[in-house]
Amino acid sequence: MAEKKTKKAEVAVEATEAVTVEAPVVSEAQANPEKFLKEFDWHNYEEGIEQVADKKLEEFEKLVSENFVDTLDDEVVEGTVITITDRDAIIDINAKSEGVISLNEFRYNPDLKVGDKVEVLIDVREDATGQLVLSHRKARVIKAWDRVNNAHDTGEIVNGFVKCRTKGGMIVDVFGIEAFLPGSQIDVKPIRDYDQYVNKTMEFKVVKINHEFKNIVVSHKALIEADIEEQKKEIIGQLEKGQVLEGIVKNITSYGVFIDLGGVDGLVHITDLSWSRINHPNEIVDLDQKLNVVILDFDENKSRIQLGLKQLSKHPWEALGEEVKVGDKVKGKVVVIADYGAFVEVEEGVEGLVHVSEMSWSTHLRSAQDFVSVGDEIDAVILTLDREDRKMSLGIKQLTPDPWTDITKKYPVGSKHTGIVRNFTNFGVFVELEEGIDGLIYISDLSWTKKIKHPSEFCNVGDNLDVVVLELDVEGRKLSLGHKQTTENPWDKYETEFALGTTHKAAITEMVDKGATIDFNEDITAFIPQRHLEKEDGSKLGKGEEAEFKIIEFNKEFKRVVASHTAVFREEEAKIVKKAVRKQEAQAAEAKPTLGDANDALQALKDKMDGKK
Repeated sequence: MAEKKTKKAEVAVEATEAVTVEAPVVSEAQANPEKFLKEFDWHNYEEGIEQVADKKLEEFEKLVSENFVDTLDDEVVEGTVITITDRDAIIDINAKSEGVISLNEFRYNPDLKVGDKVEVLIDVREDATGQLVLSHRKARVIKAWDRVNNAHDTGEIVNGFVKCRTKGGMIVDVFGIEAFLPGSQIDVKPIRDYDQYVNKTMEFKVVKINHEFKNIVVSHKALIEADIEEQKKEIIGQLEKGQVLEGIVKNITSYGVFIDLGGVDGLVHITDLSWSRINHPNEIVDLDQKLNVVILDFDENKSRIQLGLKQLSKHPWEALGEEVKVGDKVKGKVVVIADYGAFVEVEEGVEGLVHVSEMSWSTHLRSAQDFVSVGDEIDAVILTLDREDRKMSLGIKQLTPDPWTDITKKYPVGSKHTGIVRNFTNFGVFVELEEGIDGLIYISDLSWTKKIKHPSEFCNVGDNLDVVVLELDVEGRKLSLGHKQTTENPWDKYETEFALGTTHKAAITEMVDKGATIDFNEDITAFIPQRHLEKEDGSKLGKGEEAEFKIIEFNKEFKRVVASHTAVFREEEAKIVKKAVRKQEAQAAEAKPTLGDANDALQALKDKMDGKK
């Protein structure tokens, strides 16, 4: 340590000698004692401070300033390496003593040697041993921040070393400080391989500094954007609609492809990539692929450029052969399905619509998905063809015979068949006899005996149902069916069994408003009016009581039966029944035509046919 201070001691001696001079032979105190005593500084005398002439002090301060630095602990100074030991470097910063810096702070510089100039910061003015402790690392950080701030303010281009990848970008060493390089700021085009930049030295521009959190953001993209901007202006100035340019596929999205035209980006919408329908643009193009595109449109500033690829080839409809005509059978691929039909591509870029009504002869329409799927290869017949509007309608059912052609032979009136319940309406059931042949069963033709409010009470969709053809309208393609007609009408038998005046034994089933009901069997429920519930002793029948009942009304058409217990034993009610029987017989007799009536009807028909009135 004594050796380290040798040089500084010599400078101090010289400085001391410079200010130590011989006293004049006759001092001022001797020459003018009164003035000396008057101006004598008693404070300096009491403090033990020897008075020195101002001129001498000035000379001393000048020597110190020339030979020593101010050892402020927040200022970076330059020092010289004078000695290197196994652990430390001894640095001369022109202060009262040399400083010490650990060699760990110079790991980035393995070639450090005596005589090198280094920047240092005074870390501790004097440690426990009186040694000046310096920091090269802190000095580098301070200087680095100064340089970074200066580069940000002036726009200076700096060199940085890409250390590693991180989330969203890269970590770059700039002047010994870690800075963040976002992935979007690496290049003007999207980067797919970040690893190719690791361990490389590149040029950057400092674009953002956060002094509070000591964060730095740099950009490599900013360096080339200026050149690109000039190139972009030149390209934009020459753009014209219909112009064909070469570009590179820059990005592929679900809705289209972005093309780099040399600094200017344009978009090819998915519908402008191919005359055929495609699901995704990557079916047509690849990243970094070079291709020619045509300019379709752009905005006033030419910042949004719409490009086309398919427009470079002839429209498929224009190439459609003249031999293709209505009625031709074609083969195609189902490309799109909607509820109302399916689009079939018969040639590249030429599509026809098969409406769901043209998929089956059935009048009971279903969804197109019930017949075809996307990707199916199908045969169809051209129904309409409009080359000017580029529209075509196709049919599938036309490939099979129309089942209504010989409908009268297969389904004559009165014939019995089995069909499948397809759907319900409030008024009936639609039954499919075969593909394309549907018939309607009205709700009144479902059962002879049951009172049905809705068809779902009687059957389910998909059930097999026996039916009889009741009516056939070939021109209107309508079939009227019946289910109850497949069995005999039990009311024909009941009309005799429960004729007016007949007596039957039964129990009161239910007491209802204005009377009661009794069940003679599973089909016939009779009504007993209140006054006809009276028994012979004057009391009235109650629920569950069994008794004899006489039929006083039977209506087969409306399935209405009225009975009376009182008429069994009272003559007056019996007469009423007999009178009703006679009236019914008379009405039946009137309903039957006599032979004369028949002859008159035949004569009237003959006169009408002969044109007579």
